Amino acid sequence: MYLYFLGTSASVPSRDRNMSGTALVLCAERGTFWLIDCAEGTQHQLLRSPLRLSKLEKLFVTHLHGDHIYGIPGLLSSRAAQAVTRPLAVYGPPGIRDFIQHGLSTRQSPLSYGLQIEEIASGLVYKDSDFTVTAQLLEHGIASYGYRFQEQDRPGHIRTDKLREFGIPEGPILQPIKKGQSIVLPDGRTIAPKDLVGPVRRGRCVVICGDTVPTAQTIELAKDADVLVHEATFAMSESAHAWRKFHSTTQDAARLARDANVKTLIMTHISVRYDQAQCARLVAEAMAVFENTHLAHDHWQFEVVASPRLHQIEGMTAPPATGM
Repeated sequence: MYLYFLGTSASVPSRDRNMSGTALVLCAERGTFWLIDCAEGTQHQLLRSPLRLSKLEKLFVTHLHGDHIYGIPGLLSSRAAQAVTRPLAVYGPPGIRDFIQHGLSTRQSPLSYGLQIEEIASGLVYKDSDFTVTAQLLEHGIASYGYRFQEQDRPGHIRTDKLREFGIPEGPILQPIKKGQSIVLPDGRTIAPKDLVGPVRRGRCVVICGDTVPTAQTIELAKDADVLVHEATFAMSESAHAWRKFHSTTQDAARLARDANVKTLIMTHISVRYDQAQCARLVAEAMAVFENTHLAHDHWQFEVVASPRLHQIEGMTAPPATGM
């Protein structure tokens, strides 16, 4: 599992940064990728990446500002032009269905794939045998959500040292163990899974937030995550301006990461006013509060590695919405 950043600019593009788009790449887990937000220009960014539209499985929209959604109609149409047949599910705030349907109504031709659009609220968004996705309403002046992508815990590996200890050969005899069942050896011994299997492997967790001022809801959503991707539109010197625009600063994001006990913070949604040299200052500001901080740039990827923490959110209740 890794993150691939397709767009990391705020509001408008720059020469070096496209607007918002982040891929959660699940090649090893399910052979697909999920996209979080899809700004204008995302298709071009995909063409310059190792990702292919045919592998896109789900699109999660944080909010309905143009720099997060204007690329969706073109992306959906290009997928059809390529005769992609893999179904696509889209999740987003109320209004996303009308936006997409209006954008597609001018095509006057059917899509080549099934399109499912779900308008969300805080709480469970999606769950299968691999992942649980929950959403949390944040605070941006309009409905803006963060998403928590929680991988299910996985069984531990079969320990080869224990196989040698019990004199058990590798092969079909181990199939019941892999399913959590005991086996009976030819000499009559009964071996339980706990005798051969290592500790449960904690599922990895990624939290990606839409545009927002710092909120307690973010801390709840990101609690003990392996990676928090959070906007840091402005430097600390412009904190008053950030609040007026319902955005966060570098140290706002860093404090949230610290208070949520996340492993890694990745800042994105950077104002075009900051050039490459100034971006180094943005990183330094955040690191003064939370050391394990990165600032994303377009076409950068980050591998998600599970931390040993055991905390996992099983469910979530929506706190009262504020600033709406």
